[in-house]
Amino acid sequence: MNQTLAALGWTDHFARQVQLDADQRPTRITAVHRSRLDGLQAGGAVSLSPTESAGSYAVGDWVVASGAAASAPLERTTAITRRAAGEESKPQLIAANVDTLGIVTSCNADFNVARLERYLTMCAASGCLPLVILTKADQCDDPQDFVKQAERLSPLLSTIAINAKDAEDVERLNPWCGAGQTLALVGSSGVGKTTIQNRLTGIEDTTQDIRADDAKGRHTTTNRNLRATRAGGWLIDTPGMRELRLVDAEDGVEEVFSDITELAALCKFNDCAHQTEPGCAVRAAIDNGTLDADRLDRWRKLDRENRFNTATVGENRAHQRRLQKLYDAGQERGRSKRGK
Repeated sequence: MNQTLAALGWTDHFARQVQLDADQRPTRITAVHRSRLDGLQAGGAVSLSPTESAGSYAVGDWVVASGAAASAPLERTTAITRRAAGEESKPQLIAANVDTLGIVTSCNADFNVARLERYLTMCAASGCLPLVILTKADQCDDPQDFVKQAERLSPLLSTIAINAKDAEDVERLNPWCGAGQTLALVGSSGVGKTTIQNRLTGIEDTTQDIRADDAKGRHTTTNRNLRATRAGGWLIDTPGMRELRLVDAEDGVEEVFSDITELAALCKFNDCAHQTEPGCAVRAAIDNGTLDADRLDRWRKLDRENRFNTATVGENRAHQRRLQKLYDAGQERGRSKRGK
């Protein structure tokens, strides 16, 4: 498939970063493997060898290819990250250079305000525009009730309710994945991400039914890929996330919970914990019914989690830097001894 660089998402932001030689080609990463990168250039698909560790690249990145070798990623416009699953204390790249993050949930038991706030925080920290996509609207008596619940979470939020199995209904997402635009989909397993991808791209990946008792599904997508959409843009589908742990998301927490942070600025004491302190504007808002006490609790939880994960990742980075310095010093001593 031949595409122009502009159609692939290449902009002046990336062009300003490089001075291309005759044999160098801007390349958009479509898939990341352990020792290989798949990509698209203006001339078509290529397979490249990374010059950095595989974890340094994300689907959606731009690199410069010299022959079959890929440069380090160019500076991103947006980067979607989370703390790596398991016990690893490091951030994990999910996707890069995404214009809109589509947070997919459904009009059933999967709909969860706390989870939506978590995804919205990740989105705000990444720099993407947020879009909540509510699926299974055809199976719900009043999908607009779910739309209203989602829209109350942020004044910047766009929300759309669709029947993912209806091709014409899914086409309502085309404005977010038109020419040069990249839409990424995140959400739990079984909410319809793969069905949406199939409709938008024309690629028929396998889908699986959800469990009727709790509306949860099994993983269908097992890796991330950048795919062309019928509307002329790009789509990144991601595996269902069993856990989404925030990291380096202080700005995201502040943006999503701006109603609380703005109230906190009016408290009598700068270090107000919003519990029993006199002159607390946050508690006053809860008392007069303009702020939900549960939302304050969710803000506290996300804020604590982000601070802990960010500190832990920072400690791991410092530890790795110390190990690198020790290694470099050892190498230097070895060279000195050989030189004598």
